[in-house]
Order: sequence, then structure tokens, then C-alpha cells
Amino acid sequence: MLKNYRSMQNNEITDVFFDLDHTLWDFDRNSGLAFERVFKKHKIKLPLTDFLKVYEPINFAYWKKYRENVVTKEELRRGRLTETFQYFKTKLPLATIDSLAHCYIEELPIDNHLFLGTVEILEYLSGNYKLHIITNGFEEVQHLKLQNSGIKKYFKTVTTSEEVGLKKPHPVIFKTALAKASVAPRNSVMIGDSLEADIIGAHNVGMHTLLFNYRNEIVATPHFAITELSEIKKHL
Repeated sequence: MLKNYRSMQNNEITDVFFDLDHTLWDFDRNSGLAFERVFKKHKIKLPLTDFLKVYEPINFAYWKKYRENVVTKEELRRGRLTETFQYFKTKLPLATIDSLAHCYIEELPIDNHLFLGTVEILEYLSGNYKLHIITNGFEEVQHLKLQNSGIKKYFKTVTTSEEVGLKKPHPVIFKTALAKASVAPRNSVMIGDSLEADIIGAHNVGMHTLLFNYRNEIVATPHFAITELSEIKKHL
């Protein structure tokens, strides 16, 4: 539960921090297109739509384990694929799983669809605020996503969990990002799609927060929330 939740004061905010995946960069859409090419290259015969329906919640669960340091980066990449193929009663050699995982990471930054209104809201904010990224995504992929999607130019700093050695919601990753930006928590707002990783994590170090609840999930914890990026204008 968030305690001592403060109203967002427009006049005290100077810096806006964004999550990347599922907030600006349309991960599910880009991931599906990457898997389409991976399946073609490796001659995987499973229907892609059926595969993704099973894979996406498994991937979500593995990322939670990764945030909590229950699994390593390698275990995440292997485990999410192995469990998905097991669901379809398809057992692949570990070498094939590793080849698929490597190919997927190479393919992922090629398509760079953004959420509706991403460029427009970054243009709007960049005139009045300094913008930054805080992401749990893998170092080698996240910078490519920013570059290839054409939005890297908007951000003064990028802080990744691999760089820091700790993942959101750990306070150290937020404190590191704030230090890189030379800004106090009270003058900052964190915008992201994960209540646990982005919102509670940022709130616990004193930042303002704005949940991008594009999935329209029911969230009991009090917070400011939007369902479209254009709604950020109502708060900033």
C-alpha cells in the first residue's frame, strides 16, 4: 500500500522518467513480429497465435522472477521458451532453445512500433521537462530499441537494471537514475505500466508517479493513472 501519497504538483516537477517496454515501446506487438521471423528461420510449425497466447503469461511470470532475483538472465531466456513448448508437448534440445532465444533477442529491436501518441507526448513534454528512461530490460537490447524507434533523442539519461546490478522496484535503481539526472525525487515523476516495479518502487524513494494502465486492470492501491499516453497532459 502506498503511504503518504502526495498530490502531483506541476510547478515542482522538472524531470519525467519513463519505463520503456509496455509504456512507450509496444513490446507485445514487436515481440510477436520478432517471433514470426524466428519461427520461419527455425521452421517451427506451431501456430504463432496459439504460441503467443501461452508464451506471454509465462514470460510475464519469468520477468517477475527475474526482478526478484529468483532466476538469472539465462534462465529467463531458456525457461520461458522451454515451458511454452512443453505446453504444446514439444520437447526441444537445449541447443535449439538457446538458438531460438539468441535469434529472438537479435530480431526484437528490428520492429519498433510505439504506443499511440508516444512521439507526440515526448515532443510536448520535452519543451518543458528533462526526460529520462529507467528500464529493467537487457542493456544490449534497450539502447537499440531507443535508437531504432527514433526516440533516443528525447532522453537525457538512460538507466538500465544491468548497468546498476539491481532491478526495479529496488530503490537503488531509482536513486541511481535520479543521481545521473541531478534531480531530487520531489521534482520527478515516474511513468510506467507496472504497479509493483514502476509505481510503488518510485513512490518508495519519494518520486511522484503516474501509472500507464493501458490494460485497464483493477488496481486497489491509490494512485494517479492514465489509459492513454495523451492523458499525461492532464497531469503535466
